[in-house]
Amino acid sequence: MASVGKIARRTFLFGAVAIAGGVAFGVYQVRKTPPNPLKPGEGETALNPFVMVDDQGVVIVAPRAEMGQGTRTTLAALVAEELDVAWEDIRVIHGPPAKAYYNSAMFGEALPNKGYDISDFQHAVGETLGQVGKLFDLQVTGGSTAMKDGFERMRIAGATARELLKAAAVNQLGVDAATLRTEAGMVIAPDGTTLPYTALASATTELSPPTIVLRPATEWKYLGKSMPRVDMVEKVTGTAEFCVDVRLPGMKFASVRRNPHLGGEMRRINGDAALNMPGVERVVELPDGFAVVANNTWLAIQALDAVEVEWGPSPLPATMDEMHAMVEAAFDAEPNSAMRDDGDVTTIPDSATVIEAEYTVPNLSHATMEPMGATALVDSDGLHIWTASQGPTFVRARCAELANLDPSQVDVETPYLGGGFGRRGELDFSEIATRVALAMPGTPVQVTWSREEDMTHDFYRPLVKARYRGAVEDGQAVMLDARIAGPSAARQALVRWMGLPSSGPDKVHVEGAFNQPYGIPNQRVTGHLAELDVPIGFWRSVGNSANAFFHESFLDEMARAADRDPLDFRIELAEREHAPSAGVLKAVKEMSGWTGETPQGVGRGVAMTYSFGTPVAQVIEITDEDGYIRLRKAWMACDIGVVLDPSIIEAQMFGGMIYGLSAAINEEITFTDGAVDQLNFPDYEPLRMHNTPAFEVKILKTNRHMGGAGEPGTPPAAPALANAVFDLTGERARELPLNKRFDFV
Repeated sequence: MASVGKIARRTFLFGAVAIAGGVAFGVYQVRKTPPNPLKPGEGETALNPFVMVDDQGVVIVAPRAEMGQGTRTTLAALVAEELDVAWEDIRVIHGPPAKAYYNSAMFGEALPNKGYDISDFQHAVGETLGQVGKLFDLQVTGGSTAMKDGFERMRIAGATARELLKAAAVNQLGVDAATLRTEAGMVIAPDGTTLPYTALASATTELSPPTIVLRPATEWKYLGKSMPRVDMVEKVTGTAEFCVDVRLPGMKFASVRRNPHLGGEMRRINGDAALNMPGVERVVELPDGFAVVANNTWLAIQALDAVEVEWGPSPLPATMDEMHAMVEAAFDAEPNSAMRDDGDVTTIPDSATVIEAEYTVPNLSHATMEPMGATALVDSDGLHIWTASQGPTFVRARCAELANLDPSQVDVETPYLGGGFGRRGELDFSEIATRVALAMPGTPVQVTWSREEDMTHDFYRPLVKARYRGAVEDGQAVMLDARIAGPSAARQALVRWMGLPSSGPDKVHVEGAFNQPYGIPNQRVTGHLAELDVPIGFWRSVGNSANAFFHESFLDEMARAADRDPLDFRIELAEREHAPSAGVLKAVKEMSGWTGETPQGVGRGVAMTYSFGTPVAQVIEITDEDGYIRLRKAWMACDIGVVLDPSIIEAQMFGGMIYGLSAAINEEITFTDGAVDQLNFPDYEPLRMHNTPAFEVKILKTNRHMGGAGEPGTPPAAPALANAVFDLTGERARELPLNKRFDFV
C-alpha cells in the first residue's frame, strides 16, 4: 500500500510540475497579463483592473465576493496602503467577470503536499501553478484564498496606480519624479503644489506601467490594524444591495418549485389555477420543475401551490439505511488515495494498547441566511444577470450557453452575498433565472427561492464514515491507521462547474486527516470513494469539516487509552512536526487555564486542526444544567502568519466555530424516497444567541506563509465539543449531530 500511495503522489506532483514548466516556457502563455476588463464611463479612468478614479475620488475594484467575511475591507486596505488614499474616501465595487480577476491561490492549493511541511521551493511552485487560473477564468471566491491571492496583487495595483499618477504630475509640473510624494489622494510637489488624483487620472491613459517597489511592513498605515468595515454603514442603514434588493423598471417576480424527489422528472403540469390568480402572469416550465411569475414574490410563492404537477421518482436510494450501506461498501473497494503512508501500520508491538473506532457525519445543508435567487433580463443587447455568485465567470459561461449567446453578450453583476459557505459557487440559481428571463424577453424577472426550496435543493456536505485504528505504548502514540469513505464532492463540483472529469487521488476527500501535523511514526490515511449520487458540493471547510471530527475525536481516545492529558498529548505530538500547530495548542492551554482536571458538572474538550494553511486550536467548556448541556466558554488560537486585520480574523474564527458547533449539535439532512426531510430552520436549527458560548480569540504570527481565515475556525469545533461531552458525561460520541444522544440548552 505504501508504494501505491507514493506512486499516486508522484504522479500528481509530476503533472503539477509539468504544468508549471509549461508556464515557465510559455506553452500556455499564462504569464501574459490579462487585459483590463473595465470600461470607464465619462469622467472615469481605469488605472488598472483594480483601481479607477472618477470625479469623486478612488474606486477600488474587488475581485472577490463580499459575503460578510470582510473581504472588501481588507482588499481596499491593501490598495490604499500603496496608493495613499484617505480611508474615508475609498469606494469599493465588485469587478465584472473577467480573466484579470482569476484566483492565483486556488490551483496552488491542489498540490499533493500536507501544507505545513512545504519548502520555500514547493511554495514557489504552488504560486507558479496558481497562474494557470488564467486559463480557466478562475474568478472564484472560496478556499479561504482571498487574502493569499490579493496580498501582493492588490498592493501592486495600488503602487502601480500611484506611480502612474506621479508620472502624470511630472509631465504637468516638469519636476523630477523623485521629488514628488503622495498623500490623502494627492500628488504633492516640493514647493507645496498639490494635484488631486481626480485631476491627474485622465492624463495617465497613454503612460506605460512604471517599475514599482512595495513598501515594507514597517511603513504600513492600515494593514495589521483593525479597520472600519467599508460595508458597515450600508448594512446598518439597510441600504446595502443584496440580490433580493435589486429593483429594475418593469420588474416581475418569480419563485420556483422543482421535483422534491431529487433527480426525478416532471411528468405532468397544469398551471391553469395559478394563472387565474390575480397578479399571476406566467408559469414557466423547467427541466425538473417550474417557476411562477407574478407581480410580487409572496404571490409567486403562494401560486406555486396552485399548480397541479405530477413528479417522477428519484433515482436515489429510498432509505437512509441504503445510503449508509453504500458508503460502508466503499471500505471494501481499493482506496482512491493514500495521501499519507508513513512507517508500518501493520506491525504493532504486543505490549501496545490497540484502539478502534468508527465515526459518522451526516449530509448537511449550507443554510445561507439569504435563500438562493437571481435577477435576469434578456434584451437586444444580450443577457443581464444580477446574481450573488462566488464564481461569476462560470455563471457567464453557463448562462451564455443556455441563452445561445457569446459570453461577451452576458453582463454579470455581483451584489452582496447573504452568506455563501460554498453554496453560491454553484450555478443552478443563475441558470433558473436565465431560463425564466428567456421565456419573458424584455422583462427583468427576479427569481427568489423559498427557504423550503433552498434547503431541499442544495448541494450538500456528503455523508461520510471513517474507521480508525491506533496503538499507544508507554504513553506514546505509535500507530494510526485511518480509512475514510464517502462520495467525492470535488468530482461532482468539477463536472458541474467546468465539465471536467476528475481522476487520480482526491485530496479534498481526506484533507483534515492525512495532513495533520502530529508526529506519529507509523501513520496511514486512505480515502475510499462511494458511488452515491446525492447532489453534494463544497461546504464550509470542505473535507476538513468531517475529517477533523474523526481525527481529533480519535486522538482524544488515544490520549485516554494512553492515560495522558489530551491537550499535553497533542502538544507533544505537534512539537515533532510543526511548531505553529504546537503553538496554538499551548496558547489555548494558557488562555483557558487548562489543568486537565474539571470539577463535577463541568466538561472541557480540546481539538486542533490544520486547514487552509492555518492551524487552529479550540478549548470548549460545557456545564450540566439539570441534565441539559450548556456551552459556556470557548477559547481559540490561530496562527495565520501575516495578520492583515485582527478584528476581521477574530470574527471569521468565531463565526467559523459557531457554524461548526451548530452542525455538531443540531443539523442533519436526511432523505426519504430521494426527498429531503428537513424544510426550514425549525428542522435544521443553528445556534441562537442564548446558547452561543462566550469566547476569546488569540491570533499568533509565527506561521511561515500566510494562511486562510474564512474556514479554519470550523473544523475543530465539532471534535472539541464532542470531547468536552465525553469529559462531562463519560460517553463517547462517534456520530453527529450530538442531539441524537444528548440534550442541549
